[in-house]
Amino acid sequence: MVLRVMAGIGALIGYGSLLAFLYLIGVQSYRWFRDGAWMHVGVGDGIRIGLEYCCVKDGSGGRLAHFLHWWESPATWLGMHKVFEVIPTSLALFAVSIVGNSLFIYCRDRLHPS
Repeated sequence: MVLRVMAGIGALIGYGSLLAFLYLIGVQSYRWFRDGAWMHVGVGDGIRIGLEYCCVKDGSGGRLAHFLHWWESPATWLGMHKVFEVIPTSLALFAVSIVGNSLFIYCRDRLHPS
């Protein structure tokens, strides 16, 4: 039962982030063909957009709101902040899709040995 749940979670993460990767690359390619300039979307932008869309609303409190506040104006861990601004979100999404798909395949192989 646990392996089935883990396989489902792996498939959801793997294929969901792969679709997000393809969508982001498609939008970036469209804008590059239309405007002639590549639109850089760093991991930091993806984190900020994701938190604002799903979890943190204006005036809310908690750890995620505190993290989002730090993300917008960091006072510590400046090097990590710079790294996340430079790494493309598409690369991170592709890496997450590989990890999720690996979890899915591992669990499926344990459920159905050949």
